[in-house]
Amino acid sequence: MNEKFNSVVNNCQVVWRLVHVFENVISVTRNDLCAGLTVGVWLLAVLCASVWAELDSRLDQQWEQWKKTHKKKYLNEVEELGRRALWEKNLNHINHHNLEASLGLHTYTLAVNHLSDLTEGEKFQNSAPMKIPEDLTPTPLDVTVALPANVDWRKSGYVTSVKNQYDWCNSCWAFSAAGALEGLWAKTKGKLVDLSPQNLMDCSKKYGSYGCRPGFMHHAFQYVIDNDGIASEASYPYEGKNGICRYNSNSRAATCSSYKRLPEDELSLKQAVATIGPISVGIYADTIKHYSSGVYNEANCGNGINHAVLVVGYGTDQDTGLDYWLIKNTWGTGWGENGYIRLARNKNKMCGISSYAVYPV
Repeated sequence: MNEKFNSVVNNCQVVWRLVHVFENVISVTRNDLCAGLTVGVWLLAVLCASVWAELDSRLDQQWEQWKKTHKKKYLNEVEELGRRALWEKNLNHINHHNLEASLGLHTYTLAVNHLSDLTEGEKFQNSAPMKIPEDLTPTPLDVTVALPANVDWRKSGYVTSVKNQYDWCNSCWAFSAAGALEGLWAKTKGKLVDLSPQNLMDCSKKYGSYGCRPGFMHHAFQYVIDNDGIASEASYPYEGKNGICRYNSNSRAATCSSYKRLPEDELSLKQAVATIGPISVGIYADTIKHYSSGVYNEANCGNGINHAVLVVGYGTDQDTGLDYWLIKNTWGTGWGENGYIRLARNKNKMCGISSYAVYPV
């Protein structure tokens, strides 16, 4: 391991020159033909810019088990060294945080997962906070009934299983939109059907959202309205990559007639979740990558929008007394609380939770 590490370090000066060239010329995703070269170069630079310390050999067995568990394969030794360094850095942060949590300094815990060898920049590549279209006018709800203290639409059969969008595809908007449509269809038709995010990814390009690029859920709803339908997951399965639209009306599984945006306050979101069903929202997700359990209450979570999720309920945590939003994510069941996160509610729009909330009708 020492010889490999030293070999990496000796190439630092060359690497930094290459990185400056690439970062000004190429925008990289894992699907690009040049991904192997640029990812390797970038990771080498990350490793060289670190604390110049050797990797902790005491973690070798844990590293190998983690790779096996998450089926990790790397392009070469250079990439693996870089990934290992990132993984160790994340592991140290997680252990430190959880120690503080055990002392009552935090209301949530962290854990390593399939994202632990990625940087925030990779996970949210091309996902800088997005500007919500100004012409998307909020529509207040007219709710006069008392709202329940707790809501969980999973118990009513309005929520399908947790999915995984894959690390390299920014298709969260399509999953969030599909989830809201699934809830609408289950509530109005009494039938819960897994709908196709891939259908939305492939076919809503003219509306401004396409494939593995960041997008907006209302674009997906508009496509479904104009197309008079969306396919089921069974007939149009997820591929995690850009594709050609191949929707067939014979495979239509659900529809909607319009959509609405909520005002940017948490009371409006609570009213909608309680009376309508699962709601598509945008959040700032850079800091939740390693969330494991508890109520995520973190003052440094930004208010910009760079990730789409589905609010399926709300409640109050019995241990901490914190109000929370119950949120379905699309990073697999190994992340968070079986794929869900409880995000602090009534905490000044934690992570931008109510900044962009939309639902189909």
